Amino acid sequence: MKKRYSKLMAAIIFVSIMQSNGFAMHIAEGFLPPLYAGIYGLISIPFVLYGVKVIREKSEKIPNIKMFIALAGAYCFMLSALKLPSVTGSSSHPTGVGFGAILLGPFAMSVIGLLVLVFQALFLAHGGFTTLGANTFSMGIVGPFVAYGVYRALSKFNRKWAIFGAAALGNLSTYVVTSIQLGVAFPSASGGVLESVAKFGTVFALTQIPLALAEGIMTVIMFNVVEKHSSEELHSFMEVESYES
Repeated sequence: MKKRYSKLMAAIIFVSIMQSNGFAMHIAEGFLPPLYAGIYGLISIPFVLYGVKVIREKSEKIPNIKMFIALAGAYCFMLSALKLPSVTGSSSHPTGVGFGAILLGPFAMSVIGLLVLVFQALFLAHGGFTTLGANTFSMGIVGPFVAYGVYRALSKFNRKWAIFGAAALGNLSTYVVTSIQLGVAFPSASGGVLESVAKFGTVFALTQIPLALAEGIMTVIMFNVVEKHSSEELHSFMEVESYES
C-alpha cells in the first residue's frame, strides 16, 4: 500500500510544481493591511493547535493514518496549485480541502492546509507569509469545516453525492470568505464593504463555480481510487461515522 501511495503522491507533487508559473488566488503577500492580517492569524491559531493534538492522537491509535495524512496533503497541494485563467487577468484554482476534511476531520485538515500554504508560499510564490493567517482561515479552516458539515448532513442519503457536495461547497465557501476578507479590508468608496464584497464575490464566482463542480467530481473519483486499493484501512479510521451509509 505504501509503495502505491508513494508513487501517487510523487505524481501529484510533480504536476503541482509544473503548474507553478502565474498568480494564484491565495491573497498575495503584503496585500492585506497588517491589522487584518494579524487578526486572521490570531483566529487561526487555536484551530491549528487543536488540529495538531488531533493528529497526534490519531497517529498513536492508527499507525497507517500517516500515509493518508500525507495523501490528503498532496491532494490539497496539487489542486490548490492548479491555476486556470480568469476574466480578471489573474487566475483561480480549486482548494482540495474537502478530501482531507472528510477523511480526517476538519481540525486535522486545518494543520494540513496551513502546511500546504507554507510550502506554496516558499516554493511556488503563491500567497505569502503576511497573509498566511487570512489564507489559512479561509482555505484551511472555513473550507474544511463546511465540507465536513455538508458530508455529515448528506452522507445518510447518498455517500457519493455527499462527497461531491462537500468538496464543491468547501471550495465555494473558501472564496466567499476570501471575498469578505478583501471587501472588509478594501471597502468601496461609494457602496462601502457590502458593495466591495459583492464585487469580489461576483468576479470569483465566474471561475469558482465551474471549478467547485469539477473539484467535487475529482474528489469522488479520488475516494473511489482510495477505497478500491485500501478499503479496509479507510474504513478503520474514517472520521465520519456515517461513511457506510
